[in-house]
Amino acid sequence: MNTQLAGTGALLRLALRRDRVMAPVWILVVAMLVLSLPGSLESVYGTAAERERLLATMTANGSLRALYGPVFGDSIGALTAWRGGVFAGLLAGVMSLVIVVRHTREEEESGRQELLSAAMVGRRAPLTAALLAALTANAAAALLVTAGLAGRGAAGALALGLGIGATGMLFAALAAIAAQLTESARLAKGLTGAFIGAAFVLRAAGDAGAPDGGSALTWISPLGWLEHVRAFAAERWWVLALFAAASAAQLVAAYALAARRDVGMSFLPARPGPARGRLGSAGALAWRLQRGALLGWSLGFLAAGVVFGGMTDGATELVGDNARTREIIERMGGQAGQGVLADAFLATMAGMLAMVAALYIVSAVLRLSAEESGQRAEPLLANAVGRLRWAGGHLAVAFGGSALILLLAGLGLGIGHGEDIGGAVAATLGQLPAVWVIGALAALLHGAVPRFAVAAWAVAGAALALGWVGPALNLPQAVLDLSPFAHLPKLPGGQDPSWAPFVALMALAVALLAAALTALRRRDLAA
Repeated sequence: MNTQLAGTGALLRLALRRDRVMAPVWILVVAMLVLSLPGSLESVYGTAAERERLLATMTANGSLRALYGPVFGDSIGALTAWRGGVFAGLLAGVMSLVIVVRHTREEEESGRQELLSAAMVGRRAPLTAALLAALTANAAAALLVTAGLAGRGAAGALALGLGIGATGMLFAALAAIAAQLTESARLAKGLTGAFIGAAFVLRAAGDAGAPDGGSALTWISPLGWLEHVRAFAAERWWVLALFAAASAAQLVAAYALAARRDVGMSFLPARPGPARGRLGSAGALAWRLQRGALLGWSLGFLAAGVVFGGMTDGATELVGDNARTREIIERMGGQAGQGVLADAFLATMAGMLAMVAALYIVSAVLRLSAEESGQRAEPLLANAVGRLRWAGGHLAVAFGGSALILLLAGLGLGIGHGEDIGGAVAATLGQLPAVWVIGALAALLHGAVPRFAVAAWAVAGAALALGWVGPALNLPQAVLDLSPFAHLPKLPGGQDPSWAPFVALMALAVALLAAALTALRRRDLAA
């Protein structure tokens, strides 16, 4: 056995054990995003005439092509690949970067990798185990998608499943490179996430300008490759070779970089101190640590708001007189009746942006866990800084930052739609209490059971899944009510909303935060 890979099996088993909750949740989210679509699409576009009209509308509507891509076939399978393929590939990429960075750079940052390296562990074993863990997760997602869609056509189901899995592995290889270049897990995730975002933007820009998806910008993006696999529409198997070649090249680069650095080191080290300016408080330090991520989220939400606002008229045109589609949008947007479909669509987009904002607040709150497990909090708390001041600084950034990005999202929606900017801002900020409840729950998990703080991601993901696919699946209201977002009025709307759910959710968030800070004061710091 190659001594460079010694211990890979043991590290892989450890990684799979650590991911025994997180990975299955991610896999199910990726798979269910796709598998929930055929039934709803069949009810919406059940006749050949309706599907032909959809193809004609998408060919003429650049704003919707930017979001979903072009339609290459009129079968239910082809519509499923069109509606969910790119988004499933994007989620598979995020899942992969989380897994790879968690078992490489995070292990080095915490000091555990140095201890493991002192045993019979080869130099390439940690990176190999992380990549194999990502491969296992992507293979499981691909298998579920293939098995679930096999009844629609075995070749198309296999093509879509392989395309989603290959997209995830390509971004896993990219995350492996980022883990070698950067000195912190946060920067590695941010760098890889920026590339995933750029891939989506390039694909969207290319598809907006080319009805057949033939733009050079689309072909630059791996997400564009995924749609060009053309599952259920005369599959292009050779496109999968692009994924294989790109992933192989990135893996060679990752292993070459890993062989040329020491454990804990990086090729882009953090800037040495002293830092410019003054850090006179724990809050100022928290702001310094989190301002880069907040800036990225803010710009992304403003841009997303403009795009979604500009899509409103095109979406209402696409819906037309399709009763089933109108019912789904109205259920998600909380509006019913003639003349309010545009308001229902805006309310739907505001709700979706708020659910994504829940991911931001979880990441910002869990920065406390990263600081604690990385042993950076202990030296700070050894000085004249109390735990409440230290935690309060990060929580202020997390909760204030979530309000900021929703404000910018509302501005973007209003600017993109060209009407009632104030109403669009009210629509996004109206979802803030639910976002804060999820953030407060993440704080409670960190304060009370830090080992399980990562479960906050599952909570945010479940809320996103319920809001995204729940109405399309016609889930019972009792199931939808498990999400805090289900209890808030959907704005804009013609009726004055009740203040009761806003007050109740805000009170719940305050109570959870109080319990979180109390628990944090009473427990020992995590080792």
